[in-house]
Amino acid sequence: MQKGKVAKVDSGSGATAASPVAQLWAGHRKQILTTSSHTLLHMVLIAASLTFLAPTLWMISSSLKASTEIFVHPIVWIPKDPQWDNYLEAFRRVDLLRFAANTGIIVFFAVLGTVISGCMVAYSLARLRWPGRDFFFSLVMATMMLPGVVTIVPRFILFRTLGWIDTFLPLTVPYWFGTATFSIFLMRQFFRTIPLELDEAARIDGAGNYRILFQIILPLSKPVLATVAVFSLLWRYNEFMNPLIYLNRMDLWTLALGVRFFNSRWNSMWELVFASGTVMLVPVLILFVAAQRYFIQGITMTGFGGR
Repeated sequence: MQKGKVAKVDSGSGATAASPVAQLWAGHRKQILTTSSHTLLHMVLIAASLTFLAPTLWMISSSLKASTEIFVHPIVWIPKDPQWDNYLEAFRRVDLLRFAANTGIIVFFAVLGTVISGCMVAYSLARLRWPGRDFFFSLVMATMMLPGVVTIVPRFILFRTLGWIDTFLPLTVPYWFGTATFSIFLMRQFFRTIPLELDEAARIDGAGNYRILFQIILPLSKPVLATVAVFSLLWRYNEFMNPLIYLNRMDLWTLALGVRFFNSRWNSMWELVFASGTVMLVPVLILFVAAQRYFIQGITMTGFGGR
């Protein structure tokens, strides 16, 4: 009888001793599966990224090749003898520095106007209570569905009447009046995530709307401001149609027009065409890498407001 009891106790203790081993193996197996799935996901993402980056990498590589090496098969991704003179020749044939300076001026004032006017409009739509606020927000959002080509002729007539043709004004002034609808939407959604108690406490201390906006809301909104600035910079930097319409003199052209002119005039010299395209690509690439943290944070944090 006692032996049977001892046997039962021994068997129970053996099951108890085996339990931690089983738990350890289960946890180890789960970790292996998680690591494998993450590795597979990263491999898929890397393959997709290389697929999308292949044309850009080929353009940069071809900008350093001789004309006879560009279209060889199979593709040579790394030139054996890089032709750095291709960039010097591109700058000799077209005044890319002037085009870059013109682009910088337009982008600076357009982005600055987009951020300043956009944050003021977004603050009004997100933090202030006034009659018809939701209706006007819906009206602003409705303009996003309006194709840009529909307004080309009316805007051209307006700017021609004002005498703004062949100036940078049509490419900069409109953005100081809250015309960047998508930027307003992003900032409004982000402002709604900031507690209203901060505004109420500031009003008790005697702060007005402008002081609350510039000293409380904007310092807490650096991610979305960076996101809006990067978006606006990319759009204005790559813009082709509006500069083509309003800038007739060559000394006022932007980089987009200059590269297109280069492509149409020296389309047989592909190494120079690719060199000019790379010159246009590098600044925005550096900017995006530098502002990537704020850019991603602003996108992920936008849209969680519930009011």
